[in-house]
Amino acid sequence: MVAKTVKFIQGLYRTEEFIPLHEPRFEGNEKAYLNECIDSTFVSSVGKFVDRFETEFARSVGAKYAVATVNGTAALHISLILAGVERDDEVITQPLTFIATANAISYIGAKPIFLDVDVDTMGLSPNALKRFLESECVVSNGRCINRTTGKTIRACVPMHTFGHPCRIDEIKVLCDEWYIVLVEDAAESLGSYYKNKHTGMFGTLAAFSFNGNKIITSGGGGAIVTDNEILAKRAKHITTTAKVPHKWEYVHDEIGYNYRLPNLNAALLCAQLEQLESFLKNKRILATEYQEFFEANNIRFIKEPAESRSNYWLNAVLMGDLKQRNEFLEYTNNNGVMTRPIWALMNKLEMFKACQCGDIQNALFLEERVVNIPSSVRI
Repeated sequence: MVAKTVKFIQGLYRTEEFIPLHEPRFEGNEKAYLNECIDSTFVSSVGKFVDRFETEFARSVGAKYAVATVNGTAALHISLILAGVERDDEVITQPLTFIATANAISYIGAKPIFLDVDVDTMGLSPNALKRFLESECVVSNGRCINRTTGKTIRACVPMHTFGHPCRIDEIKVLCDEWYIVLVEDAAESLGSYYKNKHTGMFGTLAAFSFNGNKIITSGGGGAIVTDNEILAKRAKHITTTAKVPHKWEYVHDEIGYNYRLPNLNAALLCAQLEQLESFLKNKRILATEYQEFFEANNIRFIKEPAESRSNYWLNAVLMGDLKQRNEFLEYTNNNGVMTRPIWALMNKLEMFKACQCGDIQNALFLEERVVNIPSSVRI
């Protein structure tokens, strides 16, 4: 069966050469915009392409404001600061996520709390969140207090895994009820919708990523989105070293971060954003072909959850057990088709072993079985 899968994927990509997991496609105005940017000499964080990208990106996801950053981790880090997270606070998230989610929490000196995911979305489970809040927390003076640690749970960061939306509306209801700020990790979900609303538009803030393996990319890059004008202005200020605007004076009014996206990268992103719809269409066709093939061969293909429209950033299959997963990974990678397992759970990593963790049976189940398969946009 694994050999048959390799042949099928080679047929999809019309090559027997090495097939990567997700490579970028530069088919539009990338070179023209880069040349224009170079000719202007505005190649750093000041330039028209940065402003243009922020405006066009906000419009594409339905946000009032977008602030471009050097990467998605920086976008999430700043989003958490804007959400009011401080040192020794706690932030609820999921153990099944990329390391950036937990890292961004840690940069502030806060602690993650890991709760289980749903099997069908692979994102934070609202049922697990509800159980934890009702059994472990109390509201006092407008704050959610963890009875075990005595700490304030300031924010909640669900992640839309591989572009599949989690049940974000149910999570938002719980966050509002328990005085927790909802910050979406939408790094992987550009072009994904839940109940006809773009991911990232349910929380107070959201972070997107444009890393080299994302649907659109500038080699790096990220964005904060919000509908709150005050938060957007502060995001732009502290990502630009908190410099007070002036023609020549250098005065900074607080500790800031050198997180603004350079104009060169923004030029690439403007060109990439113009192609987003065609990329998404191409990826849905690929996902449909995968689904038909794997279901015909009794392997579960992970498809978009109910009431969702996923971007199918990374396609994934669910193997029968850990042994089958490892055999699949070894054969495909040894035969020119790049596949990878899902991430090691955050609570198993040395730096997060001491963090509070709920019953994570679904995350453990998925960790042993999920395999990502090539998902590049096909030419």
